[in-house]
Amino acid sequence: MEFAVKHVNPIKQRTGCLIVGVTEKRRLDAVATAVDEAADGYLSRLLRQGDMDGRIGQTLLLPAVPGIAADRVLLVGLGRERDLTERAYDKAVQAMLQTLSNCGAKDALCCLADARVKGRDQAWIIRDTAQSVIHSRYRFDACKSEKDNTPPALKKMIFHVGAKADVASGEAAADIGKAIGEGMNLARELGNLPGNICTPSYLAGQAKALQEAYPAIELDVLDEASMEELGMGALLSVSRGSEQEARLIVMHYRGASDDEPPHVLVGKGITFDTGGISLKPGAAMDEMKFDMCGAASAFGAMQAAVALKLPINLVVIIAAAENMPDGRATKPGDVVTSMSGQTIEILNTDAEGRLVLCDALTYAERYKPASVVNMATLTGACIIALGHHVHGLMSNNTGLADQLLAAGKSADDRAWQLPLGEEWDEQLKSNFADMQNIGGRSAGTITAGCFLARFTKKYRWAHLDIAGTAWNSGDKKGATGRPVPLLTQYLIDRAG
Repeated sequence: MEFAVKHVNPIKQRTGCLIVGVTEKRRLDAVATAVDEAADGYLSRLLRQGDMDGRIGQTLLLPAVPGIAADRVLLVGLGRERDLTERAYDKAVQAMLQTLSNCGAKDALCCLADARVKGRDQAWIIRDTAQSVIHSRYRFDACKSEKDNTPPALKKMIFHVGAKADVASGEAAADIGKAIGEGMNLARELGNLPGNICTPSYLAGQAKALQEAYPAIELDVLDEASMEELGMGALLSVSRGSEQEARLIVMHYRGASDDEPPHVLVGKGITFDTGGISLKPGAAMDEMKFDMCGAASAFGAMQAAVALKLPINLVVIIAAAENMPDGRATKPGDVVTSMSGQTIEILNTDAEGRLVLCDALTYAERYKPASVVNMATLTGACIIALGHHVHGLMSNNTGLADQLLAAGKSADDRAWQLPLGEEWDEQLKSNFADMQNIGGRSAGTITAGCFLARFTKKYRWAHLDIAGTAWNSGDKKGATGRPVPLLTQYLIDRAG
């Protein structure tokens, strides 16, 4: 898919489809008004006849509009101007894309960049639209015998801006939207793959494929023997019951000088989670293939950062394992020693994500990082607290938390901060080890964050609990690609 940004005369521009906006009470936007005048009032006559009133989600496709060079004109309802929020604009874009996908246009000139979205500028509209275009083109057919190999008709979208001075910023916005959309689609593909395909070694292979596509990435993959030498007893305790060996996947991108400390992303990569000996209920257990969506989002953010050639140093660490029950599996009550030297009493083998992450977080120390952010589908309690709308955020550094919250707001991929503190940390006390891996029913999301915080005292760290946001259930079951937008925006902000 190709994007471009131009300052052109929409009336005279040859294109497969000219896209203009209509607000409620049948009000044409500026470009639509110009089209109507060139067409001798054709659009306004249709609106007066009741063909469209401008509500969000409405579209009206008009072929061969007189006086217009475009093959078609697509009217998109934007609702009431004062109610045009980010969410409303996204609904309008989804309706636009649905109509475009069925009309056969090979290219389109989108003139919605001047829409008055609350709190957003023209660059955001271009970026959000480009991201939505890429996101909408994703189809999962890796496991289907019959694949739809028919390419989408739409090959190019041009964004119209009202001034030549806006072209450069518009082009940058389109590039960012495209990179984020493609990063989200990579994360969705990895998340949607079943556990019998997407194993820890498969993730390592996908890291190799990403390196081949982007030679700026360097790759190291640690096997279980290497992790044993490093003393990663917590991570290895999770994979002990599986025939699939664990992997620690480390990707490096050096976009800045060698003396600049890297930002590190750490992803939980539990490729399937049965709960181990603390076996999960059977209902909806198939969705535990999504337990590696933290790792998938790290893949997506890495791809986006490299595609944008961000001038930063970035390290991505994926702690990949499969959590299965067998005769070798870790048992409740077992005590293991983490890479940090701290001992952990494992009271629940279904609280395994924090066990793979804690060793990966200790491994991150060697990079003397500027920041470390880990992403994990960590606790069902986060869904109870925040639903499926925002990520849970905990951090040992106020400045880092504020940066991530701001990035989430900017990217419309929001997080909500939860506290950390001694009163919750005390719930992790153990009679038999330095700590236990669960803190009881109350404040389960926060005690999980407190557990990870014990391994992150040497650097600025934040934890994103994405249990409620990484995938959808029901009829729309599938990975969402979040929090790739938040992570990419955070890295863009650090790049200045």
